[in-house]
Amino acid sequence: MRTGSPRGPPIFHPFRDKHFGIGFGGELVKAGFWGAMFNEIGVFPPLGMHFWLVHGSRPQVEEQLALRHVQTQFVDGIRVTDNAALESAKEASGELRLDIEATFSQALPNTPMAGARISVVSGNFVTARPVGIVNGVDFQHTGLVRKIDAESIQHSLSNRKIVLLSPLGFSPTGQAFNLSMEDVATNTATALKADKLIFITEVPGIMDRVGKLQQELSMESAIERLREGRLSSDTAYYLQHIVKAMRGGVRRAHLIPFALDGSILLELFLHDGVGTMVSHTDLEYLREATLDDVGGIVQLIEPLEADGTLVPRERRLLERDIANFSVIEHDGIIFGCAALYPYPKEGVGEMACLTVAPDTQGTGDGERLLKHVEARARAVGLKRLFVLTTRTEHWFLKRGFVHATVDDLPEDRRKLYNWQRRSMVLMKKL
Repeated sequence: MRTGSPRGPPIFHPFRDKHFGIGFGGELVKAGFWGAMFNEIGVFPPLGMHFWLVHGSRPQVEEQLALRHVQTQFVDGIRVTDNAALESAKEASGELRLDIEATFSQALPNTPMAGARISVVSGNFVTARPVGIVNGVDFQHTGLVRKIDAESIQHSLSNRKIVLLSPLGFSPTGQAFNLSMEDVATNTATALKADKLIFITEVPGIMDRVGKLQQELSMESAIERLREGRLSSDTAYYLQHIVKAMRGGVRRAHLIPFALDGSILLELFLHDGVGTMVSHTDLEYLREATLDDVGGIVQLIEPLEADGTLVPRERRLLERDIANFSVIEHDGIIFGCAALYPYPKEGVGEMACLTVAPDTQGTGDGERLLKHVEARARAVGLKRLFVLTTRTEHWFLKRGFVHATVDDLPEDRRKLYNWQRRSMVLMKKL
């Protein structure tokens, strides 16, 4: 999963002041999932997360056309927008936008939005151009994004407003064009160099060749999946826009199913998520800690301090000792940590605070941290490594540690031994 635990605000710290673009189709609204989505994204503003929304309207346009007894033509999945279809698109987008804005104005009780004053901004942020005539087909009022007014959108976001974009755009001469949600979302994310672009869709994510969800894809793998030509047309359409956005500077993108309750929060704040995330590089890596990681380490070790597994550590001491720590980070969130305290005089080091998030236990993260700390110890000339533990004796014994005594500890560490905890001393030769 993508976090250690969704229990409290600190876990959201990595996303503070980050910029997210969220695109969702009219299918989500028609299926009755907008209320649930509203409750999920309601946690974003109080946590300092900036985001904008782009809604689609295809099924709503179909409803408007049906009322007018009009049928339209699709070519390669793109609607040919004649005059009647354009009026239907305007009607559908206008109604959807008003309904969405009304929801934000309710400040529903028993939700993260309760009592909050949230301003939603809409406007002529999208300049469009016609698709034109393609292979002999005149797409009339169907358009593509020409330019995004990134400066105005950024100004609104900086003032803690939510920007709502519709799949309509206007030419410099005032001509209206029917756009796709995906095109607007992709170009907006590119113009603002978004940290994340999120599509909440009717598709479950990217499936591998045996039908299993691919929770993470590199940019290269995403391009390869498109080249293979085995994805469904809807899935390929979304993935094409994701690749385009990331080529334009977006850091990461997600494809999330709207039919799963809580899918947005589960995808963002659980380690494995529920959809597919595409990134430029491997999202998980083991590295040396910095002061920026102190909050994440505190969040990780607090439950173990509370139940007595770990000795409580004051934040100021963590800040002082941060150079001793190594961490496992995934998508900006800390899921594991360990510290090495060397005693060079005796050629011994203490490994302390070895912790992995409950959701990732059993995945080998603890083993990786142990090997990393052992390598750090060898690099500074230490010959032995010891741990003090009250509950994880057998885990260490399986990995080459043996029982030792308090007398085997370095003199300085022996003076600090807590006889009330009566921790076991385990030692390993390096």
